[in-house]
Amino acid sequence: MTLMTFWIIAAALAVGTGLILALALLRGRPGAEPPAAYDLRVYRDQLGEIDRDAARGVIAGDEAERLRAEVSRRILAADAQLRAGGATAGQPRLAGWAGAIVAVTMLAGGGLALYAVVGAPGYGDMPLSMRIAASEAARAERLSQEAAEARFGPSAPPPPADVTEEHLALVQRLREVVAARPEDQQGLQFLVRSEAALGRMSAAREAQARLVALRGETASASDHAALAELMIEAAGGYISTEAEDALRAALERDPRAPTARFYLGLYHLQLDRPDRAFPIWRDLLEESTPDAPWVPAIRAEIGRIAQLAGVRYQPPSPAAAPGPSAADMQAAAGMDPEARAEMIRGMVDGLSARLAAEGGPAGDWARLITAYGVLGETDKAREAWHEAQRNFADDGAALGALREAARGAGVAQ
Repeated sequence: MTLMTFWIIAAALAVGTGLILALALLRGRPGAEPPAAYDLRVYRDQLGEIDRDAARGVIAGDEAERLRAEVSRRILAADAQLRAGGATAGQPRLAGWAGAIVAVTMLAGGGLALYAVVGAPGYGDMPLSMRIAASEAARAERLSQEAAEARFGPSAPPPPADVTEEHLALVQRLREVVAARPEDQQGLQFLVRSEAALGRMSAAREAQARLVALRGETASASDHAALAELMIEAAGGYISTEAEDALRAALERDPRAPTARFYLGLYHLQLDRPDRAFPIWRDLLEESTPDAPWVPAIRAEIGRIAQLAGVRYQPPSPAAAPGPSAADMQAAAGMDPEARAEMIRGMVDGLSARLAAEGGPAGDWARLITAYGVLGETDKAREAWHEAQRNFADDGAALGALREAARGAGVAQ
């Protein structure tokens, strides 16, 4: 169906329905005869009933005469109304015309206004089978990583303002060392972080790709997920064919890998498949701790995606996070150094003692690892990370969130 055909049919239906309502209002008769004619017939039947009741002695003669007079008066009034109103039975013509105009305006104009808000003007008719076919065609035509970076990737950014010339020189020296020792995995790890910190995402993903290739079959889900994330960032958010392959590789090694699941959901959205994206993001949201980095993005979009997928969904309320949070750290920034250190230390020690004595959810362990990282206590962060791994060895989603915290604290790859 073409767009013009749609508008012709919609306009004809709206105007036709409005004209039917307008005709009923202008004629002023709900049935086959005017209301006044129906009243006359009822009143004449009532006169007959009065005569029969008087003949049987049910009502007295005086009462019968009074009732006949009253019904006769109503008959005269109805007859006068019928003669004066004609076919409209006394329906006010001004009110009829006003109602007719309102009916046509509301149906035609109101329908158009409503469609402009909740509809999709200009969007062609596309059955589900055609949408799936279009999605598969779009998938087959996805750009390569190189083409995606050329089209969508940001231009080479200038070094961050707080980066010194000495730091840039050290990074350049690191590049030379890695080039001279191409199989140095630790050097590649440092290079990935350094290039990403400078905003050089293409260079960072190249280094990560070399690292994954060196590790071969031993490359972990995190290695492949990190490669996919760098590819996506280098391409300005576009998920290329190579980025999809990296996501699939990560999920083959760990089906619960959170970063890979987040980007796989985004990939399905880019292919116009909210029906596939929704269950991935729903499960990830419900399994993640409130402070997981992907949670805000999912919460912002999950309602709209559920609607597009044809699902009624109410996301879980974010739970209050005990222990030192980012807000706590910001609040402490305004204190003098000794008070700030004492405040943070007290919160971290309290959280650590509670987890050691009672245990706790993965989110609390992630906050403890992050807090130790902020304090620069790498050994304690690593110890908490190892303990958390033992506690949540069978929970893939929890391990994913904990690994992200450990990576942020610099104690995991």
